[in-house]
Parts: sequence; C-alpha cells; structure tokens
Amino acid sequence: MPETSNRLDDVGIPLAEEPVVSEATLYGCRNGDPADQRTLYELVLPKVYRLAARMVGQQDAEDLTQQSFLQVFRKISVFRGESQFDTWLYRLVVNECLQHLRRRKSNFSSLEFEPMDHRSNPEQGSEFREMLDAALAKLDPDLRTAIVLREVEKLPYSEIAKVLSIPEGTVASRVSKARSLLKQHLIDLGWEP
Repeated sequence: MPETSNRLDDVGIPLAEEPVVSEATLYGCRNGDPADQRTLYELVLPKVYRLAARMVGQQDAEDLTQQSFLQVFRKISVFRGESQFDTWLYRLVVNECLQHLRRRKSNFSSLEFEPMDHRSNPEQGSEFREMLDAALAKLDPDLRTAIVLREVEKLPYSEIAKVLSIPEGTVASRVSKARSLLKQHLIDLGWEP
C-alpha cells in the first residue's frame, strides 16, 4: 500500500499518468471480446474505484466499482465516441454512485463522528483520510460529485459540465460551495487549518 497522505486524491491507489483506452480496445469491447474487456477493466479500474470511493466511501466503493463495470459492459455498445470515453465513463460511475446514495439515504441512519484529538496531528496518515471521508460524506451528493471530479479526478470545469449535464457556471458554483462546506466540516471534526 502506498504511503498515506492528506491529499484528497489518496484512497490507496496512486494518481499516476493513466493510460488512454484505445479505439481498438473499445471496438473489441463493443463486440464482446473478453481480452479487450479485461484490458479496459485494467486500464480504468483505478479511476473508477477512486471516484466511487470518494462518492460513496471506501466501505461501498468496491461494490460500486463492480456495479459500474457491469453497466460499462452492458452499455458500451451505445458509446459512439461523440464525447471522450472518460466523460462517458465518469457519467456512468457518477450515476451509479448517486443511485446508491439515494437508496442508502432512504435506509440510512446518520452516523455521528467524534472530533479528532487536537493534540494529535490528523494530517498524518489514515486519521486525516478518515476525517476527510467523514467530511465528504456530509456534503450533498451534487456538491460531493463536483468536488471529487474537480479535485480528485482533476477534470476541468468544461468536462465536469459534460459529465453532469449542467452549465460550467453551475459547476464552478458547486465546486466553490463544496470547498467552503468541506473546510467547515473538517474544522467541525477537529482539523486545524
């Protein structure tokens, strides 16, 4: 496991330069080729898991990652290349995560998180990550989606707007509001800026 950090994008899978999915691989996936499906899975697994982990939490991320891949392979035939593959993929994963959050919200009793000990240094390791996950969980799903796509996936506002089918100005507004609320939630949980 990589060293822990307080970066928003650290969920155990390092953010490296991720390979691009080739047209040949997408073609093979559309035609049901198991080797191309495996290649696609291996190429995009880190980004799908990372997005799911930040959207729904690490506890449910693995299940949502698998559910997202089931959807990818069911719906790959409708991807025609009119947008970037990553845009289509992010939209699909975000939709799966939002559906999961809606279902969970109807059956969810809120967990209370205890503030961190101010004498410890929460920016070190898993304590900060847990605090960050707790703070992210408190955000409205629309705000959480925007901040995760911006800060974790490093998408530009224009790409986020395509993924979420909203205007760029709305993306900027959601990201700004999410940053502000996230900071306040972290402070409430004991983080000292």
